Amino acid sequence: MNIKKNSIGLKKDPKETTVVVAMSGGVDSSVAAGIMKEQGYNVIGITLKLYDDTKEISKSKQCCAGQDILDAKRVADKLKIEHKILYYQSKFKSGVIDSFVESYLKGETPIPCVQCNQTVKFNDLYKVSKNLNADALITGHYVKSITLDDETNMYRAIDENRDQSYFLFNTTREQLNYLRFPLGGMLKNETRDIAKKLNLNVADKPDSQDICFVPNGDYSSVIKKYRPDSYKKGNIKDLNGKVLGVHEGIINFTIGQRRGIKVSNKEPLYVIEINAEKNEIIVGSKKNLIQKTIKLRNLNILCDTEELNKEVLVKIRSTGKLVKANIDLDNDEPSVNLLEDEYGISPGQACVFYSKNKNGYKVLGGGWIKK
Repeated sequence: MNIKKNSIGLKKDPKETTVVVAMSGGVDSSVAAGIMKEQGYNVIGITLKLYDDTKEISKSKQCCAGQDILDAKRVADKLKIEHKILYYQSKFKSGVIDSFVESYLKGETPIPCVQCNQTVKFNDLYKVSKNLNADALITGHYVKSITLDDETNMYRAIDENRDQSYFLFNTTREQLNYLRFPLGGMLKNETRDIAKKLNLNVADKPDSQDICFVPNGDYSSVIKKYRPDSYKKGNIKDLNGKVLGVHEGIINFTIGQRRGIKVSNKEPLYVIEINAEKNEIIVGSKKNLIQKTIKLRNLNILCDTEELNKEVLVKIRSTGKLVKANIDLDNDEPSVNLLEDEYGISPGQACVFYSKNKNGYKVLGGGWIKK
């Protein structure tokens, strides 16, 4: 008998297909669970508790806080699906928070959301889902996935303002073949409309805006909490080595930053480089921020290497534009040669590769910016 593929690309009846849905307590993951339930799948919702709440965190607009766990539980009860809570505070501390702090102390600008997806969410949750004999792991990320011949490729979401593919570049091929993203083909307002139709308690819940363990976006306070010795005064220099002023700690600065330098100059000054070894901040004009070559580390490739032998598009920050570039994989130190001007490229950020085809912008992989 020729069995038709279901909506997630598997040759199984939805009633005989078990899916795990990562439920953060927000509207997106809740709707993802609702869609799966409405389509007849056997749904297991899993919520991760990643840290112990503080008063500051409970008041901020973040994912995975205490209130979110309660919201996820209420959604699961409303949808009449099984719901589990996994306590991953120690995993999250070692895999995400400690890495975030160390990266900042090196003068980098880290992206903890990528680390979280790479470690706790897609690594550990992947294993848990497999142990539950689930056929797929579903998330509420805004990325498109297309499965052909049992191989899944990732694309930018149709809602470019919500697209989260940049944060998922480090997903492995094995994980990607198991993951599904039902929201990638819809706009945010459509997601909220579905939540209202399903009468979910989170239909009007505001989106999370902060990194979950960073109350009100105050990065330096988090680093000061874990590494109080990190606030060391140092010199602010120009590109010729002239001392222009004194800073209160390199963790207060990121590449491309203009405000907060507190050095008077006839033209605006920007942070050009952060030298952690010498505890120095190097400043210059905006034109000094332009870079043409980026060195990468820890590449994750999600395509045939032939696709990287021609001109591609790259994104070097989550809010950045797509820039034309060539990728050089032949050296011991992989590099990206930009074919357009780009400003403020910072070590610790990701450089994600894309190509455009009839299905949209395909994610080819990426790497961490080294220098």
